[in-house]
Amino acid sequence: MDDKIKRSPLFYVGDKYKLIKEIRQYFPKNINNFIEPFVWWWSVFLNIKANKYLLNDINKNIYKLHEFLDTQKDINSFLDKVLKITKKYNLSRSFIEDIVPFELKQKYKKTYYAKFNKTWYESLRKDFNNANKKDFLVLYILLIYWFNRILRFNLKNEFNLPVWNVDFNKNVVSALTNYFDFTSKNIIDLSNLDFKKFLENINFEKDDFVYLDPPYLISFSEYNKIWNEEKELELLNFLDELNKQNIKFAISNITAYKWRKNEIFINWMKKYNFKNIKSNYISYHDNSQKETNEVLVFNY
Repeated sequence: MDDKIKRSPLFYVGDKYKLIKEIRQYFPKNINNFIEPFVWWWSVFLNIKANKYLLNDINKNIYKLHEFLDTQKDINSFLDKVLKITKKYNLSRSFIEDIVPFELKQKYKKTYYAKFNKTWYESLRKDFNNANKKDFLVLYILLIYWFNRILRFNLKNEFNLPVWNVDFNKNVVSALTNYFDFTSKNIIDLSNLDFKKFLENINFEKDDFVYLDPPYLISFSEYNKIWNEEKELELLNFLDELNKQNIKFAISNITAYKWRKNEIFINWMKKYNFKNIKSNYISYHDNSQKETNEVLVFNY
C-alpha cells in the first residue's frame, strides 16, 4: 500500500486521518473483503489495499454523500460545478482564485475566511434548507465551509451549523482527486443499515477482515448520540460470535475520556490482543484535545 495517506474528501476534524498509518500496521497483510460497518468519514478504507470494499453507515446523509460522489468520476467536471456555485454565492475558492480582499486578511489574520464567507454561506445554507435537501453537491460544498465539518440537522430537519474559518482550497481538490481515482479503480459496495443487519447479510470468505470504528460510548460527538450501553453490548457480543467463526476483526475505541471510563469495553477487550493508540479524538462540543486513552483491539 502507498505510504502516502489519502485524506477523506469530507475533512472531518476528528477522523482517523492522522492515525491510519499507525493503525493499519496491525491489520492483516492480505485482505480479501475489507468490511467497515461504521464507515462514517471514510478515512480508513481509502488507505487499505483489498480486493473489495464492503462499507456501511447508518447515517443516511453520509450514505447519500458517498453515493453522490461515487458517481462523480471526472474531477474537472465536478470542479466546474463547484465553481459555478461558489461564484454564484461569492464563496472563497482559492483552489482556482483568491477573492478575499487583502484588507480583510490584514484585519482578521486568523479568521478572515470566516469573516468573508459568513453572509454568503448563510445564503447558500438558507437556499439549501428551503429546497428539497436532495442537492448533494450543495450539501458537500456546505460541508467544506461549515463548523468542524460535521453533519447535523435540527428537529425541523434544517442544517443549522455556522460557517468555519475554512476555504475550498487545493487540499480539498487533492482529496477529491484521490477519492475519485480510488473509487473508479476499486469495487465498493455501500449500505445504509444498522451495523448488525449489515454484518449478518455478509457471506464471509477467506481472508475477509472487519474493521470497526463505532460511536464511542463515553464521548459527546454528534455521531455518538445514537449509541448507548445496549448497543455497545450488542456489538461486542456480535464480535465474539465473529471470533468463534475465525473471522478477523479489529476495533478502535476509547477506554477513557476526561473523567469517564468505558468499563464495558475495558472488561471485554481483555480476552483479545490490543495496542494503545496515540489519540486525536476531538469532540465538537469541546474542540480541543483532552486526556484520552484510545486502543485498537484485534482477535489475531
